[in-house]
Amino acid sequence: MPTLKAALFYFLTVFGVGFLLGPIRVFLLVPKVGVRTAELIEMPIMLAAIYFAARQTNTKFPLPPANRLALGLSALSLVLAAELTVATTLRSLTIRDALLNRDPVSGTAYYASLAIFALLPRLLPIHHKSPLVSPPLP
Repeated sequence: MPTLKAALFYFLTVFGVGFLLGPIRVFLLVPKVGVRTAELIEMPIMLAAIYFAARQTNTKFPLPPANRLALGLSALSLVLAAELTVATTLRSLTIRDALLNRDPVSGTAYYASLAIFALLPRLLPIHHKSPLVSPPLP
């Protein structure tokens, strides 16, 4: 159960950032620079969010390595379910179109970011909260 709680926390953190950035990308950037460039501008921000969310998740939920991989894969399944729900309900796309009809450049970057999202909780070490006072030097 702790793994699923951690996956939900990780998913909600990253999805929340994407939910906030989405309208900025769609309504402000896309009309000015196009879909590809807008998605590529958003990508480093999302990757930073993924990194910090994975680090925070590992701190809040210090799980063993195998569980952290399960955490990332569970969170990935939640992201894909959310993405497909939005694509089919709000954008009236088929699941096939939502998955396969992407820009070749930004779509590849998107799928790479999904892989990073799934693997990063496992790859990052567990960070323990640092004490306020440093231990004395030997």
